[in-house]
Amino acid sequence: MNSIWAETEKKIYFSPQKENKSTDVLIIGGGIAGILCAYKLKNAGVDCMLVEANEICGGITKNTTAKITLAHGLVYDKMIRRFGEDKARLYAETQTKAILEYTRLCGDIDCDFENRDSYVYALDNLKKIEKEVIALNRIGMKAEFSDASELPFTVAGAVRVKEQAQFHPLKFLYAITRDLPICEHTKVVELMPGTARTNHGEIIYKKLIVATHFPMLNKHGLYSLKMYQHRSYVIALKGAQNVKGMYVDESDTGMSFRSYGDLLLLGGGSHRTGKNGGFWQELEDFAGKHYPNAEIVGRWATQDCMTLDDIPYIGQYSKSTPDMFVAAGFNKWGMTNAMVAADILCDLVCGKANHYAEVFSPSRTMLRPQLAVNAFESTVGLLTPTAPRCPHLGCALKYNRAEHSWDCSCHGSRFTEHGKLIDNPAMDDHQGIR
Repeated sequence: MNSIWAETEKKIYFSPQKENKSTDVLIIGGGIAGILCAYKLKNAGVDCMLVEANEICGGITKNTTAKITLAHGLVYDKMIRRFGEDKARLYAETQTKAILEYTRLCGDIDCDFENRDSYVYALDNLKKIEKEVIALNRIGMKAEFSDASELPFTVAGAVRVKEQAQFHPLKFLYAITRDLPICEHTKVVELMPGTARTNHGEIIYKKLIVATHFPMLNKHGLYSLKMYQHRSYVIALKGAQNVKGMYVDESDTGMSFRSYGDLLLLGGGSHRTGKNGGFWQELEDFAGKHYPNAEIVGRWATQDCMTLDDIPYIGQYSKSTPDMFVAAGFNKWGMTNAMVAADILCDLVCGKANHYAEVFSPSRTMLRPQLAVNAFESTVGLLTPTAPRCPHLGCALKYNRAEHSWDCSCHGSRFTEHGKLIDNPAMDDHQGIR
């Protein structure tokens, strides 16, 4: 079940680590965040190295719907109420800067980059939409009300933000990685201060960036309480009515729409990892009702790390680890937030101040309602008397019949029916599943 991106672009490959190495900055994780960090650091003249346990772009990055937008659901009205206008404005500015950076870079790369308007719609709550339009305009981001008439159903309204973008993520990333210092099939098996031991030797480093989707170290930062994971599903339809804009429901369990060439990419069926959801069946039922003559030519799924307050964790891994940094918790908006992470972390590892770093600080308060939900799910997972159990922190795994996998509802690790690791934070295959 490869994504349309993986099916339409030829992979590039990098050799594993061949001998002991040393570098000023070691980056762990070859998804979009790690790659952009390596790209920015190398271009800044910084000695760096990226290691990936499998193959670059082989995890969540290849399964995105690749929308490049500042419209991350209905978040700005909430941010203003939680944090004030200044912090909401800074967050929006980082997203705008990311869009401009993609626009600049993609000008020289054939990656199907297209400017498109972005829409966040609500099925039945007009007031939410009106508040978000007001919030965006208050912080200097131009937004307007729309009826989202392209969609095959009636909505209460939508927030429209013009001049956003979409692209082919693998065409872009494979282009910028060609000259980067990357080692594939190089798994970090032990981390010590200043030294990473891999399956091929040791790497001596001065600074460390952890870009492993879900942070890999449990003893620092409390990320197992600060984040959970959320799965969503995509089908590619041929012969469906195309859309010019990029659309997403304000609800976590709603539908998303974007086009790629003559295909309509329909997303939805979402649920917390390890829980029940609509899966692909929900999308197929929707397509059968609204696009009865369309053909399903692809389907895939993705998984996102969700934070306590809708803002990613980008910065120092924890207060006690001054030379270790993290990029995680992109809340389904990894395209822009990965670029934001690269900009911030490039400055921080070089000892420079960054105007936006405080907004994304991983050490900000954890006192949010979602913390209680995460703690409850972890407690239930630990106390559920079933086998097999997740090797990450011991929660019960649940069988996912739609994807034929074993999933952890506590922190989102996933394994095949035969125990092979699919998604972290677990680090190794499950020996008890056969």
